[in-house]
Amino acid sequence: MWGGQFAVGMADTMQRINASIGFDQKMYSQDIAGSIAHAAMLAKVGILTTQESETIIAGLRVVLQEMELGMFEFKVELEDIHMNVESRLSELIGDISGKLHTARSRNDQVALDFRMFVRDALFAMNQELTSLLLALLQRAEEFADTIIPGFTHLQTAQPVTLGHHLMAYLEMVIRDKGRIESLLTRMNECPLGAAALAGTSFPIDRHLTAELLGFDHPCRNSLDAVSDRDFALEFLSTASICSMHLSRLAEELVNWSSTPWGFIRLSDMFSTGSSIMPQKRNPDAAELVRGKMGRIAGGWTSLLMTMKGLPLTYNKDMQEDKEPVFEAYEQWRICVQVMTGMVGDFTVNAPRMREVAAQGYATATDLADWLVRTLQLPFRQAHHVTARIVKAANEAGCELVDLPLALMQEVEPRITQEVYGVLTVEASVASRQSFGGTSPVRVREAIAAARATYGP
Repeated sequence: MWGGQFAVGMADTMQRINASIGFDQKMYSQDIAGSIAHAAMLAKVGILTTQESETIIAGLRVVLQEMELGMFEFKVELEDIHMNVESRLSELIGDISGKLHTARSRNDQVALDFRMFVRDALFAMNQELTSLLLALLQRAEEFADTIIPGFTHLQTAQPVTLGHHLMAYLEMVIRDKGRIESLLTRMNECPLGAAALAGTSFPIDRHLTAELLGFDHPCRNSLDAVSDRDFALEFLSTASICSMHLSRLAEELVNWSSTPWGFIRLSDMFSTGSSIMPQKRNPDAAELVRGKMGRIAGGWTSLLMTMKGLPLTYNKDMQEDKEPVFEAYEQWRICVQVMTGMVGDFTVNAPRMREVAAQGYATATDLADWLVRTLQLPFRQAHHVTARIVKAANEAGCELVDLPLALMQEVEPRITQEVYGVLTVEASVASRQSFGGTSPVRVREAIAAARATYGP
């Protein structure tokens, strides 16, 4: 395809490092779709005859069918998906196949294929995240009243509900979906027709090919069209942020399912055993979700480093853009699917959650708030008084709700029996009725709002 001025062939090692067919064959359907649109456009503007275009398109559909059925032989010596398709097309329809490459280059062709692949992957991931969102929503509604300890610094802070906790992850998923939808809008420009870098002298209709391929419009600058990989970087960034969210939730599931915590039990479908310890139930699915985040984020870093020093326009370094995206997509998708499964079927030990939530003086803030509301103490003074009462409870070996009133009154004489009404974890949770708070009333409102947007 380009050997006219070369006297000898490639070195074997050069052929191996240069070829991309080992991975870019994943883009076969996008490559053929782009070629079909290009052939239709060439006929529309009179560069090809209608008969030539129809012959080329029919041949391309045969190639597509062979690939879909696993009957296609990919050849390393043809370097990439584009030339593998073109070579097979030539075998099927003869020299007329050579007219397909009029007014385009492999530079704009690969930019198109890759952009379409990423677009398809984003559509798929948006659906996967919707499934995860609905699973979180279902479990949040189920556990809207179930009390669980809330932590800061992994230390007992205040009681919350499990429903509220799960809805926090739902908010992360909503942001992940928002990043996907924003990227889909931003990247939906068609590079086809930019040719090698400068556009083409042929009278093509780039708006037509953009429309045929589902793009909003053509890329506006031919140099940028063939050299832009922002869409791939943003894909990897989005995947990395989302997988970080999944990793955080996975960490919670690992902790909650451990024997010292005993909050939940992961089902047999997402647990493994030990080859030596018969009693073990290992949360391997959650641990693998947690572990794969590094691979996904590593792909983001890899492509950033590849792109950071490249001048305009296409450079062979950019062949390194696809494998990080392909792997990240594969890992991201399985992680979301596995997390959706785990969220959907873990079982809860509500008494244990409530027991731990009541430990560690988790209602101390409620005591301080009561002192402010009832005794009109400035909050800083109420904080100091509460800290002294917590110390008294610690010395007495009991929780605040069990501390005798007389001991509280040694710290603040105006405290009355009424204070015990705010010191249970149930009262604490119910009182947090500010917008976005953990009160079951607010949690159910948040669930209803999410269902109104994302469905039942």
